[in-house]
Amino acid sequence: MSSTSESMRLEDWIRDIPDFPQKGVLFKDITPLLQDGAAFHAAIGQLAAHYAQAGIRTVVGVESRGFIFGAPLAYELNSGFVPVRKFGKLPSKTLSVEYALEYGTNVDEIHTDAIKPGDRVLIVDDLLATGGTVSAAIELIEKLGGEIAGIAFLVELSFLRGREYLKNYDVFALITY
Repeated sequence: MSSTSESMRLEDWIRDIPDFPQKGVLFKDITPLLQDGAAFHAAIGQLAAHYAQAGIRTVVGVESRGFIFGAPLAYELNSGFVPVRKFGKLPSKTLSVEYALEYGTNVDEIHTDAIKPGDRVLIVDDLLATGGTVSAAIELIEKLGGEIAGIAFLVELSFLRGREYLKNYDVFALITY
C-alpha cells in the first residue's frame, strides 16, 4: 500500500494479530505503518498539524514506542524531545513514579532538569489502552512544573476506557477502535 495523501486512512496500515500476547487478545500491530514511508510520514504530519499552533516547547515520548513518534514530532514542531524511561535507564538525576499494571507495578523516570516550570508539554505514545503509563508521565511532568498542552496517540482502544482517566487533558488519537 502506498499513498502520498496526508489524509490517507492510517488504519489501513494497522494489522490485527489474534491471540497476542495471550489468547483472547486482538493485538493492533503498528509495524506495517512504520514500514511504509508514506504512511509513517502522514501519521507524523497529521499529529504535527494538530499541534502546530499549540505552543509546544517540549515533546515527551513514553518508552519505548512513544520515542518512535515523539522524536520526529518534536522535530516537526521545532520543539525539544524528552524521554520518559523505565527505572534505571536514565544516566543523570531522576524523578520517579510507580504505577499499577494489570499484574503488578512499574516505575517510570524523567531527568529532573528535563522540564522547566511553565513549559508547554505534549506527551506522545503509540497507543492509549487503560491510561496507566501516560498517567505516570503526567505525574512526572507536573511534579517538575510542566503544563500538559496535550496527549497524543497513534491508536486509541476506546473499549478500554483509558480516556476517562485522562479527562482533565486534551487527548488526541489519529485512529480509534
